[in-house]
Amino acid sequence: MSTSAALQAIDSVLIVDDSGIQRGIGAALCRALRINQVHEAEDGVAALALLDSLPAPPDLLIVDLEMPKMDGPELLSALSTRHLRSPVIVASSRESSLRHSVEDMGTALGLRILGSLQKPLSESGLGALLQRQPGSADAEHSLKAAPVDPLALRAAIERDEIGVFYHPQVEVGSCRVRGLEALARWHHPVQGWIPPDAFIPVAEQHGLIHALTLRVMERAMAQTAQWSRQGLDLSIAINVSPLLLDRPELVQEISELRQKYELRAEQVVLEVTESTLLRELAVALGVLTRLRLRGFRLSLDDYGTGFSSMQQLARIPFTELKVDRSFVHGASERDSLQVILRSALEMANELGLETVAEGVESVQDWQLVRQYGCTLAQGWLLARAMPAADFEPWLQRLRTTRAELLA
Repeated sequence: MSTSAALQAIDSVLIVDDSGIQRGIGAALCRALRINQVHEAEDGVAALALLDSLPAPPDLLIVDLEMPKMDGPELLSALSTRHLRSPVIVASSRESSLRHSVEDMGTALGLRILGSLQKPLSESGLGALLQRQPGSADAEHSLKAAPVDPLALRAAIERDEIGVFYHPQVEVGSCRVRGLEALARWHHPVQGWIPPDAFIPVAEQHGLIHALTLRVMERAMAQTAQWSRQGLDLSIAINVSPLLLDRPELVQEISELRQKYELRAEQVVLEVTESTLLRELAVALGVLTRLRLRGFRLSLDDYGTGFSSMQQLARIPFTELKVDRSFVHGASERDSLQVILRSALEMANELGLETVAEGVESVQDWQLVRQYGCTLAQGWLLARAMPAADFEPWLQRLRTTRAELLA
């Protein structure tokens, strides 16, 4: 969304700051950006009282952190209990790590946090954050779905109604598409699209994950084979629930599907989520090592979100490390995330692993993973997950933007 388009949705703002000078600077910037109504409050207590008196909440809040009576974090907590839906910008002269911690706190409380700004505010900084209006990628990541009925999910699996979308993975050095990740998608006749975060846990809890995974694998391998016949040599990454690693027969099931569609074993990447890996250690290690012996590639997914990453890397013959989006998107603005991202990529390189950066959603994200030598990038800057029919048209569009991405 452009700044001008974002501003069309903002007609009023509330600036909460104990400094009259800083409120004046913020008010002047807002008026320069053609925000008509500017309200001011000197602390959290005054802000809540003002909100109670207004006929409607303002379209935007700019909240200072250090204030008497009620400081910024306290005010954010109070706004959360009131279920405020207006977007919020955090402002402070304190260090960026503190501001970012408050951002994370506000997001965890369910507020729409656009970001944070160093004081004194600037027109360019404020304008850039206004491009993060609700409806952007950040807002969409937090969408919640209605509870899933396990009986309806079972019926959908049996009727083969679970579809597959594909999320491209692009080589950072050449901007060539290396492969795609297969993602289960369910279009319910009443509820519409149900996100995988809603129905995958239900499948795991109700003994449906095996049937669901094999259906997704079969569809994904069949589609990859079709692309191969068209001259597109692509890998396909498929998520494997840790619950399935208790099944020694899984090795043969995956091998038979690969043979059925005449794919090379190295074309198939099996992604295992790091945060919940290995209930039955001996059985799981047997399954994973046998899969690797047969030539399948193994990816440690969502790296950094669990507590046993190093141990799993030492135990299991992974060929790829996939860094979670929480350490990629926005890392250009946070020194701490840059350190974590860079160290993860350097460690993977030392271990001889390829790397995938998830959550590349801005030019800054792309530039950073290029700078740090990541192998592959995946994220909404490049493409969203798409049905198979949309892949080749998207591939043509990528070829026209390759020079810009590599500039």
